Amino acid sequence: MALILGIDPGSRRTGYGLIEQVGNRSRALDFGTISTTHKDMPPRLGDIFAGIEQVMRQFGPAEVSVEKVFMARNADSALKLGQARGAAIAAVMQAKVPVFEYSARQVKQAVVGKGSAEKVQVAEMVKHLLGLDARPQEDAADALAIALCHAHMRVSLARMAGATAVRNRRIR
Repeated sequence: MALILGIDPGSRRTGYGLIEQVGNRSRALDFGTISTTHKDMPPRLGDIFAGIEQVMRQFGPAEVSVEKVFMARNADSALKLGQARGAAIAAVMQAKVPVFEYSARQVKQAVVGKGSAEKVQVAEMVKHLLGLDARPQEDAADALAIALCHAHMRVSLARMAGATAVRNRRIR
């Protein structure tokens, strides 16, 4: 069993989603958003750090997955996103938990099967894969998708390691 926290960083709303993975099955334990209304960036970053720190303390995930920064058309937006991401990762690192990074395309591919999927498709698949009654709010759905992407990668890597061990006659 592994507890995996997915984080979708944003300078105004940071989504988080905690899943429990047992074998190749996953279920949602908690999800939501950390919202900030401050005008200035430093207090926003403080809210993100404190919010992620609280989730880390409350649930104690074993691994955390975060969406990589993509180069937006607006450099200022990319910079703010990078700062929000940094605040979230700093809170995770304070708890000494490993962080894994995935691009938006990797997340969409893992959850929907198509790297160019729309946000609505991702949210709908998250709802379906986790057996949720309703589609989560957009930022929380993205965070759950990031956690699911990591869960899928863990299963795939474990299978590959097992196949390599069998091929090299290490398993009898």
